[in-house]
Amino acid sequence: MALMITDECINCDVCEPECPNGAISQGDETYVIDPNLCTECVGHYETSQCVEVCPVDCIIKDPDHEETEDELRAKYERITGEG
Repeated sequence: MALMITDECINCDVCEPECPNGAISQGDETYVIDPNLCTECVGHYETSQCVEVCPVDCIIKDPDHEETEDELRAKYERITGEG
């Protein structure tokens, strides 16, 4: 499942550089996560790095983009060309 950033985001800028896929960018009001690029760090790390560094816990699983671990790994392989 891709992640999403809620409107509780304080625009602190710590999540964006942590994303190994470049899925996080500044939106109109808060940071946003591109579900086509988010793998929840599968293939890169054991845990989602943006969630680890977020000081306000505003990064949650996106209910509109449910994916299994295998689907996230396949997305990682498509993005990175590995696999």
